[in-house]
Amino acid sequence: MEGDCLSCMKYLMFLFNFFIFLGGACLLGLGIWVIVDPTGFREIVAANPLLFTGAYIMLAMGAMLFLLGFLGCCGAIRENKCLLLFFFMFILLIFLAELSAAILAFIFRENLTREFFTKELKKHYRRNNDTDVFSSTWNSVMITFACCGVNGPEDFEDIRHLPYSSLEKATPEACCQRELQSQEGMFVNKEACLEGIERFQNRQGCYTVILNSFEMYVYLAGALAIGVLAIELFAMIFAMCLFRGIQ
Repeated sequence: MEGDCLSCMKYLMFLFNFFIFLGGACLLGLGIWVIVDPTGFREIVAANPLLFTGAYIMLAMGAMLFLLGFLGCCGAIRENKCLLLFFFMFILLIFLAELSAAILAFIFRENLTREFFTKELKKHYRRNNDTDVFSSTWNSVMITFACCGVNGPEDFEDIRHLPYSSLEKATPEACCQRELQSQEGMFVNKEACLEGIERFQNRQGCYTVILNSFEMYVYLAGALAIGVLAIELFAMIFAMCLFRGIQ
């Protein structure tokens, strides 16, 4: 009876990890294709900072799942205690990292308020200074989401102008409407926007725009995170049971 139970656990673990292996291989292949594709999709991704970052995250996740699935499959089917132990340790590290990230996110959730972002923007933003990481990141976000500041263009009234931007009054050019929401997109009317004509500016604040864009995904991400943690916990239990059952 014990042997049958062990055999069943072995094949269930193999099947479970085989699907992880296939999923990792698909993500890895898709990530590589997006980054090196010669047909022009690469330029679209490179022009959008969010897509560009997402492609590399997808690549890293694919590689990690690929390795994890491979270790789990080999350890289960070969009944290799060394591979099973390595699989268990790998899953445990991922589990602890995810748990730590969740705890940190809960502790520092107060730093994600509208007031916090407004204060940071007014303190560190340097308009079109591309050498400043904070400013260039904010410019990319405002262009990508067609928004302006945290609350709107009024956030920039207390921020000093750069010496060479004499035309620019309060609103930075990243807040100006574009025909295409990317760094290479043509301005609808840049001069009118910088002179303060509202119909050529993106008037909505980025905090509201981004919150609305990702609100439905936050709950989905939370549910998926709980599901992933549960799967990882069961995978560790299966791996350890199989490890102890192998003679």
